[in-house]
Amino acid sequence: MAMDEQARRAPSAQPARRDIVLVVDDAPETLGFLSRTLENAGMTVLVAADGEAALKVIERIVPDLILLDAVMPGMDGFDTCAALKRGVAAHVPVIFMTGLSDTGHVVRGLEAGGVDYVNKPLQLEPLLARIKVHLKNARSAQSAREALDATGRTLLALRSDGSLLWHTRDGQHLLDAVAPATRLQPLLAAWLADPAVPAPPLELDGAQGRLRLQRIGRLSGQEILVAIEPAQDAAPAAEAATDEARCARLAERFRVTPREAEVLLWIARGKSNRDVAEILSLSPRTVNKHLEHVFVKLGVESRSAAAAMAMQVLTAA
Repeated sequence: MAMDEQARRAPSAQPARRDIVLVVDDAPETLGFLSRTLENAGMTVLVAADGEAALKVIERIVPDLILLDAVMPGMDGFDTCAALKRGVAAHVPVIFMTGLSDTGHVVRGLEAGGVDYVNKPLQLEPLLARIKVHLKNARSAQSAREALDATGRTLLALRSDGSLLWHTRDGQHLLDAVAPATRLQPLLAAWLADPAVPAPPLELDGAQGRLRLQRIGRLSGQEILVAIEPAQDAAPAAEAATDEARCARLAERFRVTPREAEVLLWIARGKSNRDVAEILSLSPRTVNKHLEHVFVKLGVESRSAAAAMAMQVLTAA
């Protein structure tokens, strides 16, 4: 009896969060069909019949993924996607739906910020599989952003055109101290377009002194990760640990080899594979192999995510 009473009083488990998908299409039958299909797959569905309506929806609720018809009256899907990517939905994956299969339309959709392209008439199993993959990737990217924010470093995520997607603490403040965003964006775009490997840092004069921007890598196709710091090469007084001690900490935490820990340390400092190879007197091919092993042991798929996890360990009290 006592056990029954205890069971009744025990708090019920929190229901799993349902992924939110925004479907944008001017065809009512498509909206209805996809709404039923996605709801049956365990997702919450929002609908919009045109681009303007989609922009109004995301002012209230930011979805986890957007299914977007490319051909619509008024604002077409390409312009809608570009507008979505300039706002709070910049990080949300967009899958285009269309009967157009011309390569030019595919390229245009990807350039507007889309991550995938499916043809009409829609095939449900492949569509649901793609949705699940992109939702998983989006969650991984969000986790990486949160991990980067926890490192305490000042980091920026920029588009290739130099516009800002998101930043960690003080990132926007430091950039604003250099110049207004509209004046700074062309300079950043030119710097990001530089194909040099390793990428040279960019130094800017700001109200709080000279700043150095260093490209670290890509979090996704749209997000280029950049570290920003004072240009003076002065190490903080509190930083007493040697590189050997840091590598030992990484090796212990992630169960990597001493050499893999060295590679991970320099990746966390924003160095390119070629830089790491020169620093450790290795070939770039060997560095790549070590990184492959590091990714597996850390359970990540990108150098940016690995760098974020390493920085969490290195900056922990």
